[in-house]
Amino acid sequence: MEEERIRESIPRKGNSSKLDRKSLERNRRLHMKDLFAKLASLIIPTSRCKSKYPSHALVGEVITHVKQLQERVETLKQRKQILEATEETAGGSDSSSPEITVKDLGFIFEVCVICGLKKKLMLHQVINVLVEEAAEVIAVSHSTVGGRIFYTIYFQAVSSRIGIEISRVHQRLKELIL
Repeated sequence: MEEERIRESIPRKGNSSKLDRKSLERNRRLHMKDLFAKLASLIIPTSRCKSKYPSHALVGEVITHVKQLQERVETLKQRKQILEATEETAGGSDSSSPEITVKDLGFIFEVCVICGLKKKLMLHQVINVLVEEAAEVIAVSHSTVGGRIFYTIYFQAVSSRIGIEISRVHQRLKELIL
């Protein structure tokens, strides 16, 4: 009797390895689930993150987000080069005419206006043009570098079905500022 009890308490080699594999796999799945949840909390807005998000859809969201971040980095690098070049060529003078760029960044658009300190830019007029073109202003910022003012306005289409004609926005802003 006692020998049988001792034999039963000793785990069999085959059965033990199955349990080890099962527990390792379960721990791996739990770890992956936790990592996906952390990733989802970083990428997906909290309003959409409350529901269970499938892994494959989350990976697609992450890929899209990373691509947008890469594009944003490139845009900022280009803007930095423009700012540095403008600072060097302007040398603090106010004689150069204002510069306007309008860029499509995917779901949002960016307007950059660079003008001298003495140029009176009526920012509300620029925003009015955007609103008239069916745009919703998201953010506005400005900075002063080397005697020049850099205005950046981010906006999006009020209706994604209608969209925004960038060339027309650029032309109207050019007429307004120049």
